[in-house]
Amino acid sequence: MNAPDTVFDTARRLQLAGTPYALVSVIKALPPASARPGDKAVVTADGTLYGWVGGGCAQPAVVRTVRSALADGRARVIRIAPTEDGFERDLGDVLEFGMACHSGGTLELFVDPMLPQAQLVVIGASPLATSLAQLAPRVGFGVTVIAQGADAAAYPDAQRVIASDEAAVAVPQVAAGAWVVVATQGRRDVQALRLALALNARQVSFVASARKAQVLKASLVSAGCDAAAVAAIVAPAGYPMAATTPEEIALSVLAAVVSNRRGAVVAPVEAPQVAVAAAAAPAACCGGGATEPAPQPVAKSSCCGS
Repeated sequence: MNAPDTVFDTARRLQLAGTPYALVSVIKALPPASARPGDKAVVTADGTLYGWVGGGCAQPAVVRTVRSALADGRARVIRIAPTEDGFERDLGDVLEFGMACHSGGTLELFVDPMLPQAQLVVIGASPLATSLAQLAPRVGFGVTVIAQGADAAAYPDAQRVIASDEAAVAVPQVAAGAWVVVATQGRRDVQALRLALALNARQVSFVASARKAQVLKASLVSAGCDAAAVAAIVAPAGYPMAATTPEEIALSVLAAVVSNRRGAVVAPVEAPQVAVAAAAAPAACCGGGATEPAPQPVAKSSCCGS
C-alpha cells in the first residue's frame, strides 16, 4: 500500500533536518484490515504520517504511541483489535488498543523511535574542554565547543566551534535541548554560566568546587538570573570516581551526563572537582585566592537571554 523508497526518503530528510520521528511497520494483519505485513510509515510527533499502516481507526493509536516512544526513546509493539469499547492495556510485551470501528480486523505494529543525535555543548577553553570534545563523540554525542577566540583546529572531533561566548552570537547557532557543560576552570566563568542559562539546555553542569559554585550561583541570582534556572545547574559536575587527569575528569563528567540522558539521577560529588583543581589552576577553580570578580547587576535579559 506504500512505496518504501518514498517512506525512507522522507526518513532521510527528517534525519538530516534533526527532526525526531518513528518508523512504524506492520508486522501482522488479520482481515479485514486494510494494511498488510511490511507496510510502513514515518510518523512525527505532531501526528503527520507519511506512508500507510492502516486507516483512520488505527492512526490515533499509532500517533499516541509514537509520541510516547519519542518522549522516552523506547521502541514498542502495539496491537489494535476490534472491540465494542475502546481500551488501552499494557500486556508487557505488547500494548493493546481496542478499536470500535466497524471495519474490524487486527493489526500489530512495531514503533521504532528515531531521535536526532544527542548534542553536548562544551563552554570553555581548558584542557578539560578539549578532553570532553574528544571523548563525547565516542559515546554518541555531537559536540559544539564555545570559547572566546577558539581555534577550530584545536577541536577536530567537534561538529561546530563557536569562537565567541557572547549570547547574541552563540545562542542562534545552538539548538534547544542540548546538554551543556561549563568547563572554563576559572576563565570567564560568569560569562560562560550566563551563556549556558540562555541556551535553553536540557541540563547545565558546571565543573567547579561546591564552594565556588555556591558563590557564583548567588551572584547570578543577584544579577537578575532566574533563581530556579540557576538552582538547577549541576555543580559540582561529575560521577563519583577518583579522577585526576583532564581525560579522567572528562570521563567522570560524561558518565553523569549519560546517566541523566538515560533517566538516572546522579548526586553531585566533590571528589572529581578536587582533581580538577589539581589539574588546572587551583586558586581560580576552587574559589580560593584569585577568583573572577562577581558580576555587576545587569538586566535579566542580558544575563539569561529571556
